[in-house]
Amino acid sequence: MNNVAGVDVSKGKSMVTVLRPFGEVVAKPFSVGHTGSELKELANYLKSLDGETRVVMEHTGRYYEPVARFLHEEGIFVSAVNPKLIKDYGNNTLRKVKTDKADARKIARYGLDNWVELRQHTPMDTIRMQLKTLNRQQGLYSKTKTMMKNNLIALLDQTYPDVNALFDSPVREDGSQKWVDFATTFWHVDCVRAMSLTAFMERYRKWCKRHGYNFSQSRAIEIHMEAQDLIAMLPKDALTKTMIRQAIDALNAVSKSLEQLKAEMRTLAAQLPEYPVVMAMRGVGNSLGPQLMAEIGDVTRFAHRGSITAFAGVDPGADQSGTHEAKSNRTSKSGPPELRRALFLVMDCLLKTMPQNDPVYRFMDKKRAEGKPYLVYMTAGTNKFLRIYYGRIKEYLASLEGN
Repeated sequence: MNNVAGVDVSKGKSMVTVLRPFGEVVAKPFSVGHTGSELKELANYLKSLDGETRVVMEHTGRYYEPVARFLHEEGIFVSAVNPKLIKDYGNNTLRKVKTDKADARKIARYGLDNWVELRQHTPMDTIRMQLKTLNRQQGLYSKTKTMMKNNLIALLDQTYPDVNALFDSPVREDGSQKWVDFATTFWHVDCVRAMSLTAFMERYRKWCKRHGYNFSQSRAIEIHMEAQDLIAMLPKDALTKTMIRQAIDALNAVSKSLEQLKAEMRTLAAQLPEYPVVMAMRGVGNSLGPQLMAEIGDVTRFAHRGSITAFAGVDPGADQSGTHEAKSNRTSKSGPPELRRALFLVMDCLLKTMPQNDPVYRFMDKKRAEGKPYLVYMTAGTNKFLRIYYGRIKEYLASLEGN
């Protein structure tokens, strides 16, 4: 006799109910805390039931992970289902009911109706879990850095307008950037134009040497000349200097943490078996490669290449009824937005570098030449990229097992 335990997971506790075919209720909904003792009692109860028992839950957020891992380690079949599949599953009622008990029963019914198709949940290994967590932290720090950067630029526009546009040097490994370092010393336009050209050039030369930047005499002359015509709204006093320095310190701290996160992600990603394959793909660099591996995870859990595009939410749907058949459909966007963002950045890199021998770029260029809109050929490119990603990694992993 088949038993399905539907688990509606929330923070700190879950609602569990057990059903059998034809609506037979084995256990009415009951609450289970996310503690070792209560989860152990749940595992013992499920293993005591007659017949085969499977646990079905939604993989919502991170709350389900300790429950799924614990039950899996207890030897119980656990299936973590995409929440959209549960949401779209029929209620067979006109009433709109949204409670933990109702959701647990709905999940259990879904498990019974899709018993054969349930895929066993394999907990992500420690490296993949850490990599995904780091990627989410990186996203948070990136947003914070953008906010801090915009705040600093807004302040500097009142003391030294467009100082952020003086240099376009990339961010260093320690998170520092040339225009930010320049603004730390020359935080007000009067710090430049109050000096003679000769005095500024000498001070600028010493500043470049102290911070490890290349000195350019022509650039120093240009900076000094442009400063003569700028208008500052805030006075050059101690209060203004304090505001600027505090904003710079906050930006530098976030930038340093962000670069450290990226370095840790590269180190972790290098320990995964698919690392050389992913990093060899065009458009994927030291930053986007670990992000893709973090969000996609283990590709072996996908049954076919269409599954990975559906997971990412870049697969176009179908819209056909009678004589009507839509030629262009929206993508589902049901997967993690962090993955779609990384994929679009890869496509953007391909469009900028234009590698003629890359099949994804040629495919996008073909769609673009046909007059397809930007989002259409970008999405089509991500779809093709994921299919190639899936095929290359599966082939590489198979070769490793063969050896």
